[in-house]
Amino acid sequence: MGDAFELVDDLGPEKVLYLHDPATGLRAILVIDNVAAGPAIGGTRMAPDVSLAECARLARAMTLKNAAAGLPHGGAKAVIFADPAMPAGDKERLVRAYAYALKDVKDYIAGPDMGTDETAMAWVHDVIGRAVGLPREIGGIPLDEIGATGFGLAVALEAAEPFAAFPLAGARVAIQGFGAVGMNAARFLAERGARLVAASDSAGSLARAEGLDVPALIDWKRQGGRLAEFPGGEAGPRDAIIDAECDIWIPAARPDVIHEGNVDRLRARVVAQGANIPVTEAAERRLAERGVLVLPDFIVNAGGVICAAVEHRGGRQGEALESIAEKVRANVTEVLQRAEAAGGLPRQAAVEMARERVVTAMRFRRTW
Repeated sequence: MGDAFELVDDLGPEKVLYLHDPATGLRAILVIDNVAAGPAIGGTRMAPDVSLAECARLARAMTLKNAAAGLPHGGAKAVIFADPAMPAGDKERLVRAYAYALKDVKDYIAGPDMGTDETAMAWVHDVIGRAVGLPREIGGIPLDEIGATGFGLAVALEAAEPFAAFPLAGARVAIQGFGAVGMNAARFLAERGARLVAASDSAGSLARAEGLDVPALIDWKRQGGRLAEFPGGEAGPRDAIIDAECDIWIPAARPDVIHEGNVDRLRARVVAQGANIPVTEAAERRLAERGVLVLPDFIVNAGGVICAAVEHRGGRQGEALESIAEKVRANVTEVLQRAEAAGGLPRQAAVEMARERVVTAMRFRRTW
């Protein structure tokens, strides 16, 4: 899995924990990157092919995301080595074992991520009384139901309009990964006049130059249908989404889906990173050379964790949406203004801004 000390720099990580329970077969890793601003909030990801390196990169992204959003929380991430499509009873036992292993880790607050959801967080909360992204019935603000991350992406693209040189209304959108984030991004962007021309899920892709019927497509997907089988578009292989002719391309799936080997296939003017770390550094530089505006993940997909922070302190759904709109809009504007002034990449400006906030928080901490 690699040496955890190879990950260390001036910000963290503060803790790397390996979790194992022979009875349930639990194998998991928790990386608590930085807690200078407060207890760390970060998602729990479940997949067979997760790794320490991925977990650490995601934990750092959460540190920067939470700092950029001005939240009183540090960053962390957890990964569970398992297939999220396992039988429900087996998944519950595994998640409960994971939660029990975290019972004494007071500086981490678990949230949902790929492969987990509000039901999984309810199990965690039942075991240790500490989780966010909970069902409404036990005090949560259901992130997926209200579409917190997708809403933030739509707000981010509105804020980026002056820098993108084309209006959001009428813009052609392609979305890779039509899960909770992708579906809600499509919904909120359609409400703003954008046109979904292509989308993909794990089984295939769907395209229609005139625009897909977003409400019907969301209903189809929620009923268990595959995108490629939807009757209102042209089916294609999963990776055909990379070649979609569009103005805005939204990766809302796994890390590193755009890299040096496929970056030149992208035909978009803006890339808005709905997923965490979906584009490699080299690919981002290449996109910048081509004049493509790349909106960094931890700035534009912060809606979920902003909502989670509001939930954690007992806030309401309306308050969460107001906070997402305010924080995401302000941060996108500041990052793009900084990048424009410095002549650098938006990511460089975003990291600089977030690091400034983390380092300032670290100065207030007592050193033992």
